[in-house]
Amino acid sequence: LKLQFLYFIDWIGKMLRKYSRMRKEYLTAKSEDRKRDFIHDRKMQLKEALDNKQPIPKHLRTFARQDKERLELDDDQTAELKTHIDDEYATAGIEDPKVLITTSHAPSQKLTTFAKEMRLVVPNSQRMNRGSTGVPEIIEQARSSKFSDVIFVHEQRGEPSELVVCHLPLGPTVHFGIHGTVMRHDIEGCGPMSQQLPHLVFENFSTRLGERIKSVLQHLFPVPRKDSTRVISYDNTSDYISFRQHTFIKKGKDVTLTEIGPRFELRPYLIKLGTADMKEAETEWQLSPYTNTAKKRRLL
Repeated sequence: LKLQFLYFIDWIGKMLRKYSRMRKEYLTAKSEDRKRDFIHDRKMQLKEALDNKQPIPKHLRTFARQDKERLELDDDQTAELKTHIDDEYATAGIEDPKVLITTSHAPSQKLTTFAKEMRLVVPNSQRMNRGSTGVPEIIEQARSSKFSDVIFVHEQRGEPSELVVCHLPLGPTVHFGIHGTVMRHDIEGCGPMSQQLPHLVFENFSTRLGERIKSVLQHLFPVPRKDSTRVISYDNTSDYISFRQHTFIKKGKDVTLTEIGPRFELRPYLIKLGTADMKEAETEWQLSPYTNTAKKRRLL
């Protein structure tokens, strides 16, 4: 037993060192992103000035020669700006996502039902009874079991109030507020749940933040077959994302939609560059609802 315990301690130490090294590499990649982003913006401004035969702006003249050489060396692939997001979802489309769904401690019946319905919504997902297990233990178990994402659902006064999507192994983690939840059994004329992989429809995700949120949600789902008749839509209106799920039957030019639920609205309010157990993770974005221009801004 003592020997087994020593082997276990050694294995834990190796795993911690591995993820510490991966975390440092991830933060270095994020820092390099900022530099590449700055250079890319400079190159685009220089290209616009040259294409329009205008004088080069003063703030670009110091690096104009180097940036011009970079523009001349760019091809179809290098001209496109790459970011750490490409590394986060490098296996997308090659390996199907595997998602773990769990709740807060001591969930109510309604939250348990919501978690069960989320398991039906997300293909290739498993639901875990939380019990007294802490977040670090859940994340570590999910990593060792090769899960690609963990979804936490929380409640307030018996109503689902928060959904947290944590991508593994290193993040990001996106926090959403949940509003107006309607379960499947409360939807009039609700159809049976389809087991097909769904097509995804995203509406009004036009900003850089919108594309980021879209990427996180999109990569929870495998690539569907072309003949799938199941559709999940995320419709952004004033930064509230309406979730709806339907099946359809097509007869000639006529299409019949059947809602299969559930319904809810999502509002993102925090993106962390790390997993849910990393307290020191850098904040990529945070909602600021109490600034003077908050009512006028459209973030997504």
